[in-house]
Amino acid sequence: MNLYKPTDKNIWTGRKAEQNLYVYQKVEQIDLELQNIPVYGDKTFVILGYECDEGVKRNKGRTGTKEGPQATRRQLAKLPHHLNESTAIYDGGNVVCVGDDMEKAQSVLAEKAAQILHYKGIPLLLGGGHDIAYGHYNGIKKFVGNDQKIGIVNLDAHFDLRSNENGNNSGTPFYQIATDNNTQNLDFHYLCLGIRNDANDSILFERARKWNVKYIEAELFHKQNTSYVINKINEFCKELDFVYLTIDLDGFSSAFAPGVSAASPMGFSVDIAMVALDTLIATNKLISADVAELNPTYDRDDQTAKLAASLLHFIIHKVALL
Repeated sequence: MNLYKPTDKNIWTGRKAEQNLYVYQKVEQIDLELQNIPVYGDKTFVILGYECDEGVKRNKGRTGTKEGPQATRRQLAKLPHHLNESTAIYDGGNVVCVGDDMEKAQSVLAEKAAQILHYKGIPLLLGGGHDIAYGHYNGIKKFVGNDQKIGIVNLDAHFDLRSNENGNNSGTPFYQIATDNNTQNLDFHYLCLGIRNDANDSILFERARKWNVKYIEAELFHKQNTSYVINKINEFCKELDFVYLTIDLDGFSSAFAPGVSAASPMGFSVDIAMVALDTLIATNKLISADVAELNPTYDRDDQTAKLAASLLHFIIHKVALL
């Protein structure tokens, strides 16, 4: 079975309008196996799905995240857009995990992400489990090379720094990245926003300190602490060449994101997440982004899918204005 497939064209539908008012009318579908990404005006965004919940399964989470990319697309399609003609959005299809071979799917994902970047596209990846981050980061690194400093900003309740001595899963991607970089004598630049004490054991906190991981704990990641959050993000980004943004939807309170693999009412709110995104994008160093862990099986009124779509909508519009 092929590990890549174009998106079903029927996904991109919405309110009928004679003018080009909605995202579904802006999106053009391409097959990354058959076509190059057209160089198009000022900004080109390329959506790529990662249909895989093998990592979540291995991490003993609630499976169903492989349906996340399509659910996000359905909600994004309906939203109005405010983009000019020099901004393009392409749907580049989906990388598919066949059987339990998550590692192969991650490898293909890395190739596709690098391909998008090669053609001056801005990858917007849709998970799938948070194991998406390992493939995504490797694609960015393949494109920019080892001479550039790549930072990771992760909105998440979890460090995802679990050891992979018993295998890779959705809780190991940043451990894998850190150990790969250490093997290659590369620095590991990692900032986590929204870390919870009740979601990470003491070994993970110790590992984070050992590897000089920067983080803001959940009790400090709120709107009343905006100045601190902004300063922390800007300080982290200052010495970097590029920043990769990854958003794990289970970092949000289940009041906003019930449809995830590890829901909790103790997560952060949407307002501080938007501050973080706005601050990060303003650095003009964002190279790529993904949204992970949407699990439509447990969603309520498509609430989490709508959140994922609105986050992507915000990112697209803010980046397009740079």
